Amino acid sequence: MSQVYTGIELGTDSIKIVVLEKLHDKFHVLASVHSPSDGISKGQVLDIKKCVSSVRLALKKANDMLGIKIVKVIAVVPPNGCSFDIAVGSVEILDRVTGEDVNRVVKDALVGKIREEEELVTAIPINFTVDGEENIKDPKDKNGSLLETKLVVSTLPKEPLYRILEVLRLSGLEAIDVAFTSTGDYYTVRNNRLQNEVGAIINIGEDSTNVSVFNKGIQIKNAMIPIGSHNVDRDITYIFKIKEEDSRRLKEQFAVSMQVYADSNDTVTIPIGEEKKEISQVGISKVVEARLEEILNLAKKEIKNLTNREIRYIIVTGGLSELAGFQYLVESCFGASAKVCNISTMGLRHNRYSSVIGAVQYFDDKMSLRGKNVSMISESDVQVLMSPDDKTINNDNIISKVFGHFFDN
Repeated sequence: MSQVYTGIELGTDSIKIVVLEKLHDKFHVLASVHSPSDGISKGQVLDIKKCVSSVRLALKKANDMLGIKIVKVIAVVPPNGCSFDIAVGSVEILDRVTGEDVNRVVKDALVGKIREEEELVTAIPINFTVDGEENIKDPKDKNGSLLETKLVVSTLPKEPLYRILEVLRLSGLEAIDVAFTSTGDYYTVRNNRLQNEVGAIINIGEDSTNVSVFNKGIQIKNAMIPIGSHNVDRDITYIFKIKEEDSRRLKEQFAVSMQVYADSNDTVTIPIGEEKKEISQVGISKVVEARLEEILNLAKKEIKNLTNREIRYIIVTGGLSELAGFQYLVESCFGASAKVCNISTMGLRHNRYSSVIGAVQYFDDKMSLRGKNVSMISESDVQVLMSPDDKTINNDNIISKVFGHFFDN
């Protein structure tokens, strides 16, 4: 069966939807949407009605691209206010470990670990033990009588999480799983080296910046800085006395991250009423650089506050990290080992998608560990995707496979 996954992120600035197909252990883009959002601030839903309208608009764009109706999604949520804890579990097994045994031992570890006011988001195994054999990453097919696990449990306060899920429900979507934006960021950039080291990922969002610390691929700490890309727009607006929409456009299309790399002869003219204002690339880049330095330096302090361990890697992502010359600024702040996220997936080569792409990969890994081969669309819809000229579809056939509640996955 073809494996097709959909991830959705409700951001302050935009709704991101990504539909990926896994084929021969590689992910291929079927659709990607970046659509304006409303009713959200710092990743929290403030106005459900406005947010639902934004999601429906983004969803329509994705459905039109695919020719089918998306119903099941992985919800990508911010880790603001998250908690982490260690849990252990054990179950008896019959002869050989199965995916269902893995699911049972994870559930056993969760007993009594979720506080009444919180909800489970992720339960990521650190390792498994089978009859005393320790540090097993994937215990399936191991012979034994006792399966044990140690895992990191992450939770969120119920109210903000449930508001996001309610928006999705009112938009006609069912969240079959939930993942943090930070988890998605890690899965987007992970490699064999990162899975054995301690490091940090910084995601610069629209009105906040998230800082996450990972130990051997598992998130252990998190902090949020209330400054983001929108602050850069405001700075440009204030300094040059232009409209904020013009500031945003100039930031994305004209400015560079460090003024030293700006062209002293390059200027742009912005109409202001009946007058015109000329802005140099050097001048606007100086403003942008000052705010970016502040954000990165605050993130640097947060990393030190979060952990005393030696940080072996720092990766910066988020839409703002696409600015020209951003890698040089990151290196000047953190050193040569720090890198800007570089998404290589064809059709999604923009860092705004880092959280949602990785969330899909996280979900696929999670299902694989449990021995499940799943897809978020039916076989009849797969045939529609393979025949792009035929847009006729029977909505009653969409999502024929029934999934359990996402907390049971």
